[in-house]
Amino acid sequence: MRLQFGELNITPRVVNRLHELDFTVPELEDAIADHKSSCDGEPSVYVGTYGKYNDGSLCGLWIDLSSFDDYDEFINFCKAIHADEEDPELMAQDFECFPRQWYNEGFMDEDDFNHILEYSEMCDKHGDEAVDDYMEYYDDFDNFDEAYCGEWDSEEDFARSIVEDCYDIEKSMGSLANYFDYAAFARDLFMWDYNMGAHNHVFRRL
Repeated sequence: MRLQFGELNITPRVVNRLHELDFTVPELEDAIADHKSSCDGEPSVYVGTYGKYNDGSLCGLWIDLSSFDDYDEFINFCKAIHADEEDPELMAQDFECFPRQWYNEGFMDEDDFNHILEYSEMCDKHGDEAVDDYMEYYDDFDNFDEAYCGEWDSEEDFARSIVEDCYDIEKSMGSLANYFDYAAFARDLFMWDYNMGAHNHVFRRL
């Protein structure tokens, strides 16, 4: 059976091992088609094994993590594509489209897997750039909705919007409002109360 790199040779021993993992050969072929990543934006990991790697083989598959319902299903599938090994020591040899903090060559645990799926869902909902900006300052997504203020061209533009929404400086300052220092106000806002990410998304500090 052809993987993206290398072959899974279907021997009687492999067939028996697949049965232990609740797969038939045709079912595994269908599962490979379902879970193989095209690496065009989905959170993905390339899964080989340490045993094959030490033998000079990169045999394995790019896997779309978002195509699984839970961690156990993912691990079971990874073992199935390496059913030519009795107890494969799974190896994540590369990754795409999720933060590096959740990548582990020695293989991801369930918490990391769940974080990656949550990250993917948040990107679908809010956009990759907004989520990546948020993660410059926060470790989880619990406060995203409360912290997110929107996208602005600059810190000064955000400061102007605060003034326009919250203060009537023309009424209180008259013609002196023309001399209001928005740049200085922006410096104060982003020193204490707000953050702006690399893609210009603004988040309230909580």
